[in-house]
Amino acid sequence: MRIALLSDVHGNLPAFKAVLADVENEGVDERWCLGDLVGYGAEPDDCVNLARETCTVCLAGNHDLVVTQEIPISDFSSSAAAAALWTRENISAEALAFLRGRPASDPAREPGLYHGSPRDPVWEYVLSAWQADECMDLMSGRVAAIGHSHVALWFGRDPTGKVGGDQARDGDKADLTAGEWLINPGSVGQPRDGDPRAAWLLLDTEGWTARWRRVEYPIEEAAGAIEKAGLPRVLAERLYSGQ
Repeated sequence: MRIALLSDVHGNLPAFKAVLADVENEGVDERWCLGDLVGYGAEPDDCVNLARETCTVCLAGNHDLVVTQEIPISDFSSSAAAAALWTRENISAEALAFLRGRPASDPAREPGLYHGSPRDPVWEYVLSAWQADECMDLMSGRVAAIGHSHVALWFGRDPTGKVGGDQARDGDKADLTAGEWLINPGSVGQPRDGDPRAAWLLLDTEGWTARWRRVEYPIEEAAGAIEKAGLPRVLAERLYSGQ
């Protein structure tokens, strides 16, 4: 099966639309979202509605869970908390109902799905080989997909136990046929790996290959919506640098 893995949309409708158009051109079978449909961006309803229409699987991320009040807002930075409060006040009841009660992981799928990690599905940022090594010990399957960090990357552990990993650039491919793997598609709506383009990952579970994709989108539209909503200006400015 050909699966589009998406994560961290964060209310960025122009980026989400651009990614879904690119996904459509690739002819995938299903679209799986690893969480954080809302947070930071100013168009939560449209992003939730689009995910509901197009995605077979939608996990909950920490920004979704704080908007549904399933985790405390005190755990968030000032700008993230401001965005969460704004989203709580502006999201529709219908979109809120879609987000409420969604799990942060789905380990029974192939690959296993986690917003954060197999060790902590809500909060852990897997950014190092030693973290990935420990998380692989907890995976029920051989391959898992993670989001949350906003960084497109991969970690692999070969049969000898050696672990490697790196950031994934546009067009990078990985052969997942052997060993254990943690793969992260990067962020649709707020990349933090130095590339401002929206990110997603094409996974083929028959040949077990992964290919990372980046997509141009009108950043000024997303930034303008954030500024118009009165959200912290830094949330708009960082979109231009991918940080």
